[in-house]
Amino acid sequence: MSAQAHHRFVSRLTRETLALVLAGGRGSRLYELTQWRAKPAVYFGGKFRIIDFPLSNCVNSGINRIGILTQYKAHSLIRHLTAGWGHVLSPELGGFVEILPASQRTSDDWYAGTADAIYQNLDILRERAPQYVLVLSGDHIYKMDYGPMIAAHVERGADMTVSCLEVPLADARGFGVMSVDESNRVVAFNEKPADPQPVPGRTDVALASMGNYVFNAEFLFSQLEADAANPESSHDFGKDIIPSIIESRKVYAYPFRDLETGKQGYWRDVGTVDAFWEANLELASVTPELNMYDLDWPIRTYQVQLPPAKFVFDEDDRRGVALNSLVSGGCVISGATVRHSVLFSNVRVHEHALVEDSVVLPNTQIGAGARIRRAVLDRGCVIPPGMVIGEDPEADRARFRVTDAGVILVVPEMLGLAHTHGA
Repeated sequence: MSAQAHHRFVSRLTRETLALVLAGGRGSRLYELTQWRAKPAVYFGGKFRIIDFPLSNCVNSGINRIGILTQYKAHSLIRHLTAGWGHVLSPELGGFVEILPASQRTSDDWYAGTADAIYQNLDILRERAPQYVLVLSGDHIYKMDYGPMIAAHVERGADMTVSCLEVPLADARGFGVMSVDESNRVVAFNEKPADPQPVPGRTDVALASMGNYVFNAEFLFSQLEADAANPESSHDFGKDIIPSIIESRKVYAYPFRDLETGKQGYWRDVGTVDAFWEANLELASVTPELNMYDLDWPIRTYQVQLPPAKFVFDEDDRRGVALNSLVSGGCVISGATVRHSVLFSNVRVHEHALVEDSVVLPNTQIGAGARIRRAVLDRGCVIPPGMVIGEDPEADRARFRVTDAGVILVVPEMLGLAHTHGA
């Protein structure tokens, strides 16, 4: 198939695909960062939310029909989606970004699992009449063209295709792990196994599910109905749906690779405070693995209109500088120093303050003379003048949350401040 013909093939398939983004997760391992917001609504990368990455992947892949299933503390997520994504796709051309909150459409229960979330919206989905359904996790950071995955699904005559990563065996215990044959057909699937099976021909890595699936639509709908009728099921794709079909139906793994280099694609689960901190600070390196400056694959988001970042004072003992850092609009670095950090919108760092190796979420104030190291400061924190965070572990543990890796999480309530509902 020529490149031009393949592009037309993929374009036709993406037009016939409905994407469903599972965005109801709590993200409990992020602790206080998800006290007032769902994990997909957590900030990332200086100006984005996690949900922006799978949604941008859909739009950039040519998928213009998207449903987003929400549940846990969804207010800030829904507000973000309404403000930033409602106008991206044209209804006149058949496109939409539609929010599908848990609304007890089929019973008196809320969404009981990933499969149940979609089952409870079957009437809506059937009305849309898609040929294929792309089910996506809404809480991971990556850039992926879904078109080739859908094309591979169709070319193989698959009933279901699972996108996957190669992960070290020791790390695979935290994933759904697939055993495959030489053609990448899935022959076994185990959710968080104690003894993961390596990929054929390797001894050091296993194939882990990314939580992204392609289904033939009618096949998916029939499986969801059968699962809903099973009182023994937990109504989850990884625990129930996939294991129940791999022996009788064609289920294939789709290894996630960069289409240009052939190397495994960038993917991060920022589901712990340490992982969140590390993935944000990776972006401050000279050539980060995640290129957010790629004009051919823009990451879209909602952002308020803000003035440019500002750095003021140029005196020997009072100079506003930021080195190896990301600094977003509305920030003012006033006679202070910021090193290897990520500052989100409207952060103010006052004179003689020092911020190092830290992630500072929007609308945060850092008082004069304060010193902040290896910290995550949640939205709306006000750090008093002279406060020191990240130098005395015992003092930090008495006031804040300190991870096993020594990252300090600070939220407004820990500073005696009332929560502001701009989560």
